[in-house]
Amino acid sequence: MQLTVIWLLCMGVPLLMGLWAQRKVKRTFAKWSEVPVHNGMTGAQAAAEVVRASGLPDVEIRAVEGRLSDHYDPRNRTLNLSADVGQASTVAALGVAAHEAGHAIQDARGYWPMRVRQTVVPVASIGSSLAFPLIFLGFILGSLGLVNVGLALFTAIVLFQLITLPVEFDASRRALVALGDGGLLTSEELGGAKQVLSAAAWTYVAAFVAAVAQLIYFFVASRR
Repeated sequence: MQLTVIWLLCMGVPLLMGLWAQRKVKRTFAKWSEVPVHNGMTGAQAAAEVVRASGLPDVEIRAVEGRLSDHYDPRNRTLNLSADVGQASTVAALGVAAHEAGHAIQDARGYWPMRVRQTVVPVASIGSSLAFPLIFLGFILGSLGLVNVGLALFTAIVLFQLITLPVEFDASRRALVALGDGGLLTSEELGGAKQVLSAAAWTYVAAFVAAVAQLIYFFVASRR
């Protein structure tokens, strides 16, 4: 009975939090995607301006398929923007585009949490592929050793999610400063962009909470 309660707390609560965060970011993005910016700039143009003003001429801006698939790739220093962001002239588009430009600035400035995250990526990638199979196989075979290996790999995922938080929060901070100081958004528009980025931040918090909760559950279950 006690293990069931732990399962509900460690799996159910983070799941509900994740669903809430996903809904919040979609609704907020949709709301501010209906609000055009006063200057008519697209997300790609705003990102280019933020990058230029930061003195980073070697960052390339590319179009990428998918919805909200926007990301910065430090391996080739490219800003990859979806059509909903790169080609749109809305408050939401400029907020997201500037956020990704914020990652480019972090990379150029040697922002240490981003460096740490890039170091953890390979191990976290292995963990995401092997952690669950090893944990479940360990439970089936009654092998605590296999479970412990799986838990160790899963810990790398938790560390990745943890270090992602300051990286994402800082990128949003840089984005809002750049949009405001550069005069790319009015004060009202800037408030909307902040809402969009704050909503997106909750998805990262939810992912971290979920990863920690799963790690706790599997650890407790393996010790019973």
